[in-house]
Amino acid sequence: MEIRWLSAVFDFPADDFGDEVTFWRAIAGSTVSPPRGDRRQFASLEPFTGDPHLRVQRVETGVGGVHLDIHVDDVDDAATVAESLGARRTGQTPDGVEMQSPAGFTFSMVPWNGEHERSRPIRWPGDTISIIDQICVDVPSRRFDEECTFFTRLTGWELESASRPEFRALHHPESMPIRILLQRMTSGSVGAHVDLASTHPADEVSRHEDWGAEVVSQHGTWTVMADPTGRPYCITARNPRTGRLPDAG
Repeated sequence: MEIRWLSAVFDFPADDFGDEVTFWRAIAGSTVSPPRGDRRQFASLEPFTGDPHLRVQRVETGVGGVHLDIHVDDVDDAATVAESLGARRTGQTPDGVEMQSPAGFTFSMVPWNGEHERSRPIRWPGDTISIIDQICVDVPSRRFDEECTFFTRLTGWELESASRPEFRALHHPESMPIRILLQRMTSGSVGAHVDLASTHPADEVSRHEDWGAEVVSQHGTWTVMADPTGRPYCITARNPRTGRLPDAG
């Protein structure tokens, strides 16, 4: 199985869909594609350069969340490979196969449509540069090692240490627009959030607050935020072009 592209997908409850799309379109510096799907429930956040790597989906039940789309040549074959590694199929859509990892993280195998050009980070007034470039899978401690093994085998990418011992990152090809980070959690169930890389995190935080987000907590090189509906995400001090912390090259 060859992974051709990755997309982070925001699953927004129907009641919040319009406001959430407006917020994240502004934060990403993007436009919104025409809706698609049998219920017009899907759209892409279109960057000004390159191919889209952020998608939005309107969900009719539940609180929503964030999941990962894995773009491949053969969806059914890729889903079978994932099943052999411990994942399970949870649904079939016109766009692909919905799945869950061994720990319960939601992802989908979807057709690759030729996406190949990574979008460039956005330069904002005041010279801040940023991009949404990472999905962090939050995994309960008891399932963490199993989940790391699953994603390493599924992607074929090497697992590497990150900025703190509770994190592990997959060393992805330079062509991939989304990085995958796994975080060991002491409690709770599996989930995920997106991370932004920014050259000036304090300025980035202020910009997001102007759009209605709130600071939840600060942790040295990253700030935990909540969007206007309470959805968590992080603003990090990573290089928007390389995805790495300044002292990591």
